[in-house]
Amino acid sequence: MTTRIACLGDSLTRAQFSVDYLDLIGRRHPLGDGDGDVRPTRFCANGDFAYNLLQRVDAVVANPPDVITVLIGTNDARASLPGYPVEQAMKRKRLPERPSAGWFQECLASIVERLRTETDATIGLLSLPVLGQQLDGPAARASQEYSRMIAEVAATNEVAYLPLHERQIEELRRTDPPPIPYREVTPAAVVGVLVQHTVLRRSLDTISRRRGLVLTTDQIHQNSRGATLIAEVIDAGLPVKRS
Repeated sequence: MTTRIACLGDSLTRAQFSVDYLDLIGRRHPLGDGDGDVRPTRFCANGDFAYNLLQRVDAVVANPPDVITVLIGTNDARASLPGYPVEQAMKRKRLPERPSAGWFQECLASIVERLRTETDATIGLLSLPVLGQQLDGPAARASQEYSRMIAEVAATNEVAYLPLHERQIEELRRTDPPPIPYREVTPAAVVGVLVQHTVLRRSLDTISRRRGLVLTTDQIHQNSRGATLIAEVIDAGLPVKRS
């Protein structure tokens, strides 16, 4: 039997600049392994905030899946940091108000409410990947703060909380990487990764390694190690196997 998983998110789920965790989920449940087929589908766009994801819920509930995962908030958290181009993001993503912690939590709660009331799916909210790898830095603290809000929304709405942030913190502490200061990713930097990956044929892991990064290619988007942690947390926390 096929388990249909709807994966909701932003560029981390779109996987143009990250290793594709949806592909990794599928690989963890190959056809003929006795547990049935797992079929992930993505609902996302690069740069999405929680508000943007709320506008995509119609497409999810129109054909309800068996399992829904939500990985959103990285851009909301980034918008709280100095140096983030908030005004440009508001225009680009057509946000009706300035991003804030309170608005993020309201939008996420609205997403969950609709998914709960309009589908019978099992729902899981992932905490955020760690921003950067300087664990005492403002970027990592912002991703931790927004992850706490995600945990609160999950508890209030009685849906599963999938502790990705906590798992990545454990991994970074275990590997003890160099505390590279966080720098906000610019459009030029994103293009630079694409050029290295598509033109120079460097793997995302090679780009990561050359920059001294453990889980990401650019302190935001995930390499194989980071994406594997996403797939593992989803696999451990939700019933993605059906016999």
